[in-house]
Amino acid sequence: QVHVVESGGGSVQAGGSLRLSCTASGLTFGDYVMGWFRQAPGKEREGLSCIGWAGGDTYSSDSVKGRFTISRDNAKNTLYLQMNSLKPEDTATYYCATHRYRYYSSAYCRPYDYNYWGQGTQVTVSS
Repeated sequence: QVHVVESGGGSVQAGGSLRLSCTASGLTFGDYVMGWFRQAPGKEREGLSCIGWAGGDTYSSDSVKGRFTISRDNAKNTLYLQMNSLKPEDTATYYCATHRYRYYSSAYCRPYDYNYWGQGTQVTVSS
């Protein structure tokens, strides 16, 4: 059974930083594209940043490009999201997810392509 767990959320002031972590068990972590997503109340789930299974291919949405950095450590089965220059509009629940296909060639961040999700971690940015 696949188990995905996010951590590292919290409350920060605008301009601050947070680092999210995600561990995934029950699958061979290094074989799967991984991604970070977020969902704010009343809004659709948004793909933020995704990374290829080997770590060499990344995608970031325009809303976070230049501020958020995704990385992974396959030896530790852990995915990271370094978030800098946080804005109040970044307030949301952040989710980590695994791609539904092994060794998928694209790190594109469409939520439909990801099938195992964590419970989410809340990020709140105050002005």
